[in-house]
Amino acid sequence: MFASRKLLQHLQQSITLFTQFRMAASSSSGFRVALLQLTVTADKSTNVANAVRRLQQAKLNGCTLAILPECFNSPYNTALFKEYSEVIPGGETSEALSQAAKSNQMYIVGGSIPEICDGKVYNTCTVWDPNGNLIAKHRKVHLFDINIPGGVCFKESDALAAGNTLNTFQLGKLKIGLGICYDIRFAEMATLYRKQGCDMLIYPSAFNMTTGPLHWSLLIRCRAVDNQAFVAVVSPARVTDSNYVAWGHSMVVDPWGKILEEASEKDMDLYADLDFGDREKMRQQIPTENQRRTDLYDTIDLKNKV
Repeated sequence: MFASRKLLQHLQQSITLFTQFRMAASSSSGFRVALLQLTVTADKSTNVANAVRRLQQAKLNGCTLAILPECFNSPYNTALFKEYSEVIPGGETSEALSQAAKSNQMYIVGGSIPEICDGKVYNTCTVWDPNGNLIAKHRKVHLFDINIPGGVCFKESDALAAGNTLNTFQLGKLKIGLGICYDIRFAEMATLYRKQGCDMLIYPSAFNMTTGPLHWSLLIRCRAVDNQAFVAVVSPARVTDSNYVAWGHSMVVDPWGKILEEASEKDMDLYADLDFGDREKMRQQIPTENQRRTDLYDTIDLKNKV
């Protein structure tokens, strides 16, 4: 009996190691990604349970990476952020994402959730590896404070503190940069990620019914073309009677600016196969990185002096 148990443990370890090796090998040239456009309700536990189910489905569809929306466990409402906030990584949502990553043997970009830390609340994205480890955390750098008469008025700074770092993670040999929603409007941030060697940019986001129709796809495609990188942006599904109505239309764009997959406004999942070999060819054919006139201009990371 003891020998059988030891053999079973050995087999399980071998399977885990083989899975990790296969994922690392495949990710050097490409992988399948899931963009999960979820309906967000007022019930946190329901939101988290729904996310876990959809993550399982993404794994069954052969995905190496799955991405959740901005504020997927909480209504997008400044009056509610503190109520729904939790510590990272010890909170309910983090524990569920860690277990989902481990049980499904996949990478998860956990959209964003309200994080409480030292009395401040942040809009925070977490990233989990196939062992369930937290490997990156990004706090929204640019807070969404806008006032468009006749359109939308929103002020995140009434309830949230801003993050102060740029954050990346490795998926095999590929490097991925993180932002959240309003961060995508700031081209300098994306340029710094390109200078750091990022192959892909991910922005969990929730544009609205005013800026969404005008700027959503434009900004996503601009960041992709400017930085010759894949860009994935994941929104919550549209709920028309909510306090904040999201645009939806999650999408992934290739380095040429081509929309590979785009959702409607409804609750749905997207799957896309990303070929990073094509990305490298594009960078060779249009070598803008080597053609930048840094004798005339540059984009500099003031925090890290690069």
